[in-house]
Amino acid sequence: MGGESRFEIHQNAYMKLVLHALKHRTSAVNAVVIGRSAGGGAAVEIVESVPLFHSQIGLLPPLEIALIMIEEYYAEKGLSIVGYYHANERYDDFDLATVAKNIGDHITRYFPQAALLLLDNRKLDSLSKEKARSPVMQLYTKDASSSWKLAGSEGSNPLVLKEPTANILLLDYISSGKWKDIVDFDDHLNDVSKDWLNPELFK
Repeated sequence: MGGESRFEIHQNAYMKLVLHALKHRTSAVNAVVIGRSAGGGAAVEIVESVPLFHSQIGLLPPLEIALIMIEEYYAEKGLSIVGYYHANERYDDFDLATVAKNIGDHITRYFPQAALLLLDNRKLDSLSKEKARSPVMQLYTKDASSSWKLAGSEGSNPLVLKEPTANILLLDYISSGKWKDIVDFDDHLNDVSKDWLNPELFK
């Protein structure tokens, strides 16, 4: 692959990922991020996210059903799955899980620039202590040998927030318990009346 892509994530897509993990603090959770290539492929814009599972996240049949439904819905809007998000079960676990790498591998077959986003609870904890303007996530991309590696170097972060105030708003939502309202694909499969698109979440 060529030079490292820059990923810009929109506020609502970003907050939905973090709130999903907070709703299921004792479980691993995952999601896909939706977007498009920009800037001649040198940048990827993440405009939306879809929380997937909080139980048995490695099971293939429900994952395949979810990915098909998500792809079909967003294709009509000119968008596609551009990456995968994972939050580990243990709060102090900062390693990229094998299941995350495997699902990421699957997504790169369709979108070679795909990113893996891993929630970093250390950064989440520091949100209230400082005016953090960077995402509370680690970004992994595939290197020339097709291995997942932590992206960016000292002083540079190829994952940026589109809106600089996203973390301030996120803190407000955390303190108000907004995470209780989030619906993931697991919830939808258990009760189809629950909308995995979360259309009312930030209204």
